[in-house]
Amino acid sequence: MGTSHADHETPDRSSGDLTVSPEPSRAYLEQLERDTERRKDELEHHLSDHAGAAEELHERLESLVDDQTAGLHRVLHELHEHPETAFQEHFAVQLIVDYLKSHGIAAENPAFGLDTAIRAEIASDDFDPQRHRTIAIMSEYDALPGIGHGCGHNVIAVTGLGAFVALVGLIRDNPSAFSGRVVYLGTPAEEGEGGKEIMARAGALEGIDAAAMVHSYPTDLVDQVWLGRRQCTVHYRGRAAHASSHPFMGRNALDAAVLAYQGLGLLRQQTPPTDRIHAVLPEGGERPNIITESATLQLYVRSQRPETLKALSERVTEILQGAALMAGVGVEIDWDSSPATLPVLGNAPLSDRWVLAQRRRGRDPYPAGTVSEVLAASTDFGNVSYRIPGIHPLISITDQDMGLHTRDFAAAAATPLAENAGVDGAYGLAAVALDYLVDDTLAQHVTEDFHANGGGIAVENYFD
Repeated sequence: MGTSHADHETPDRSSGDLTVSPEPSRAYLEQLERDTERRKDELEHHLSDHAGAAEELHERLESLVDDQTAGLHRVLHELHEHPETAFQEHFAVQLIVDYLKSHGIAAENPAFGLDTAIRAEIASDDFDPQRHRTIAIMSEYDALPGIGHGCGHNVIAVTGLGAFVALVGLIRDNPSAFSGRVVYLGTPAEEGEGGKEIMARAGALEGIDAAAMVHSYPTDLVDQVWLGRRQCTVHYRGRAAHASSHPFMGRNALDAAVLAYQGLGLLRQQTPPTDRIHAVLPEGGERPNIITESATLQLYVRSQRPETLKALSERVTEILQGAALMAGVGVEIDWDSSPATLPVLGNAPLSDRWVLAQRRRGRDPYPAGTVSEVLAASTDFGNVSYRIPGIHPLISITDQDMGLHTRDFAAAAATPLAENAGVDGAYGLAAVALDYLVDDTLAQHVTEDFHANGGGIAVENYFD
């Protein structure tokens, strides 16, 4: 996976042209791309040795997904044409609820205290929560400010929607197709606001044994590193004074913020390669002739494991406090005004079933590790994956090299390749859910894999 770049010539800095930012070197990115190509040939999947559901059930399930093709394409494009940011996804919610209603499915909205969350379910006639399993299928549908669906959430929305509707159709056609329950969760505000964590704290995952969703990407990939992320707002409080006549009577809050920013930069030398720290200074004073009384620093920290995210957070807190001591000012440190997100914990047995389902659709997802862990972002599905077993595979919506959160990727999210991904992803999620509900041995191995890899964290209180 690469990044998009603007179509302009690099300015000649030697001639004094400082009006345009120079194009960053692509050397490192190109090396990562060469490494990815090499790994594609070297890495292989461990194919699932579980039986899963019977072939005739998968044939019927696939036809129930394909029957929705026109409807799913319509939803995908309408979402793309009406992008809405976190907690403002009212058009998207109405569109999805109406789609469910058109298939005879009642949906709950609002849900879990959020105006733009959705819940629906289907259960077999013999469903018994003590004996049978429940799997959740999730959709995201929020967009990014300014660039719309630059993360392809309109595609993500239809994958979960189409999968759930197909499973409803399957159990209606054949009441003995599976014993268990499928819950559809429409999850708002993934982009920076932790919508899934808010829903989980309100009970959205109670009674659910596993979860699945798929994310848009430039490549078909069974799994990829997703970093945990915390955000922090720091307020430094000093004392105002005349910067010329009485500077010695002031305490400069901006000094503290700058010292903290520099300290974070120095800390990067001692952090693991996949840790990330990025910060901005949204408040740094009013006028140069006044010693700055109030300054604000906002930052994100990211790391690859929950325990390393906690350790990084503690180290950052020490730097923020130390800057206040050096400048002689007060400090208020506010972590997680929006919920922290954990890294994604993959699940090999469920991922293996995803690969088989995608091969059925003519796709062949690359194994985990194909794309460098350096190219890692964050998602609130991580919070789900450490509570219950889950998968978060990636599906290609473009044949071009581009990064997420770009205008190029937003354009790709409305192409025929995106339409294909929406339908193929819907079948993949439905197939994984069906296999999980039908195959007891698969379900047992899913649970074993989850606990063997550190699942079962008390997410809400993890950073207390």
